[in-house]
Amino acid sequence: MRTPVTLFLLALVARLVVAAGFPDPAYPDSFYYVDVARQLAAGHGFSVDFVWIFAEVGGRIPANPVLPIASNAHWMPLASLIQVPFIAVLGPTAMASALPFAICGAFAAPLAWAIGRDAGAPSYVSVGAGVLTALPALSFVYMAQPDNFSLYQPLVAGSLFLAGRGMRGNPRAFILAGLLAGIATLSRNDGVLVLAVLGATFLWDRLRTRVSLGIGPRRPARIPLLAALGAVALFACAVGPWYARQLAVFGTLSPSAASGKVLFIRDIGEWNSITIPATLDHLLGMGWGPLLMTRIGGLVAAAFIFSVLVGALVLVPFLLVGVWHRRRDAAFGPYYGYAALLFAFSAIVSAVHVPGGTFIHSAVALAPHGYVLALWGIVVAVAWVGRRRRAWDPRAAARIFVAGAVAFGVATAVVGAFTVHAGWAVKRDRALAVAGALDQAGAAASDRVMSIDASGTRYWTGRGGVVLVNDPLETVEQVARSYDIRWLVLEKADGVPATKGILLDGARPAWVGVPVLDTGEVAVYPVCTNPADDRCAAGGADTVDGVPDPGDGA
Repeated sequence: MRTPVTLFLLALVARLVVAAGFPDPAYPDSFYYVDVARQLAAGHGFSVDFVWIFAEVGGRIPANPVLPIASNAHWMPLASLIQVPFIAVLGPTAMASALPFAICGAFAAPLAWAIGRDAGAPSYVSVGAGVLTALPALSFVYMAQPDNFSLYQPLVAGSLFLAGRGMRGNPRAFILAGLLAGIATLSRNDGVLVLAVLGATFLWDRLRTRVSLGIGPRRPARIPLLAALGAVALFACAVGPWYARQLAVFGTLSPSAASGKVLFIRDIGEWNSITIPATLDHLLGMGWGPLLMTRIGGLVAAAFIFSVLVGALVLVPFLLVGVWHRRRDAAFGPYYGYAALLFAFSAIVSAVHVPGGTFIHSAVALAPHGYVLALWGIVVAVAWVGRRRRAWDPRAAARIFVAGAVAFGVATAVVGAFTVHAGWAVKRDRALAVAGALDQAGAAASDRVMSIDASGTRYWTGRGGVVLVNDPLETVEQVARSYDIRWLVLEKADGVPATKGILLDGARPAWVGVPVLDTGEVAVYPVCTNPADDRCAAGGADTVDGVPDPGDGA
């Protein structure tokens, strides 16, 4: 037990250190999960007082545009639920939200060791894979974020590991694989792909019995029908209550997909639009050539993201060697199936979302098995070279090269974490400046804000609101009036062309006032949708060096 415990502690300490370096959530997904968790801990249930994306409310301005709204019309609940006990004990602090992810994610490291050991890999390969999983290259920095990375990875890898054991005659392991797949689905919708892999694993086992083919000696099935049914039953037990809630609240299992915004957009810019239709006809209307290019682009982007963030580039060739070497190994069969299905799904279904980060959330589950195979591939490659260089000691050389690969992966993880934290810190300081400007301008706690990241604005300023839609300025104004928006936050990098003129050229429409903050990178404007609101009148509040001038009564 010493080795797996040591690997768990290594992973836990590493995650706690990276969490201490940047304890707050850093991007929309993690902001959202924390905001929902704090609502749950406060007794408000699954609700939020902001619209982070209009796909959550039907892809358009609702007939009754109210706040708060029911949450989780797009994202699954586990990443919020797991924070609630910690918030209850430690209060609504950043570390209370980060801690459960550090703890849960740390289990992936001993799991990688178990995968290698169970498959018969050399002990130093199994240990090395555990260390790499503890600090998984450039994806490491996300492992302490209050997001589904640290939940989805051990749950999916564990399910695939147990499915592999089921293929080798352990029906109880196969049943438990269904439970882990269900819990993984509560973390991320893509967990359904794992259930599909379990089904394919069962069918493959049946095919190999040759019962239906009638040729050769019959081999008894290693996955009994009852084990397969048990896996499905446990999966249903895990996800059933949540899907019942979705049907009761939204009338559909996946409200954001029902809006069409997940499946039928031509590029990621349309994800945040409420005027561009999200229909199959709209998608096919771009033409078969451009449509095919988006699918190819999604596949290429997925391969690149995995190669960089998980494989640190140098491990990828050895991973391919390892896959070829263990291509008939039943221990890795379900893993190969999940990898193939995930890349196919990313290319065919979610291609335009891949560059935006959706793929890496699921791809981190490939790391534990992948690191075992990559380090095993190094051993195979060294042995191949050693047969041609008699002066070599292949065993000693293999240990050296494996250790070097592990050291490189760990160094990449550490350097990457520092680099990413620096970028996140800039965004955090910008958000804090916005919060300070709103407070100094006398914004009430109930004032609603329109910004490109409504969940992040809620986290940093304490004020709800709606997302800045990627539509003509007239539509932006319509959204502002519908939700009684009082403030507009514009960022230089927000990607909404219609509002660039306001920020860059100062071409403000009548319903937008003089900024109370303008740093060049971010600006905060009063929004006047009520005729009685005189904050947007000509000659209103001015700024001095990006800070409100008290003499003007800002």
